[in-house]
Amino acid sequence: MDFIDYLDSRPIYQQIADRYKQLILTGVMLPDEQLPSVRKLAMELSTNPNTVQKAYAALEREGYVYSVKGRGNFVRANETLKSKQKEELKGKMIDLIKEIQAVGLDPQELFAEVMEEAAEDDRD
Repeated sequence: MDFIDYLDSRPIYQQIADRYKQLILTGVMLPDEQLPSVRKLAMELSTNPNTVQKAYAALEREGYVYSVKGRGNFVRANETLKSKQKEELKGKMIDLIKEIQAVGLDPQELFAEVMEEAAEDDRD
């Protein structure tokens, strides 16, 4: 599993939580599917169990998973997660567009360049 990038500035627990969000939002993990136990994932990632527990707690707080005492953590069946994520991304994009405009660049031109590069990366 390539959950952790040690060159990434985000904390490890956040990287784990973000990876699970991605898996849940893309449908790789289905509603009511069980996540690996804290101990098992910590061993697989060679990290502290408290770090994994912190990631799972963040996922539960944000509504991506629910926990069953003594059984583990499971993916929550929640249709609003994608729309919540969409709104969050829109907010980030608005902030980015404002930043682009503040330095005197055309956001549409920059967006077109980025889309071209992303398409090239997909072909590689």
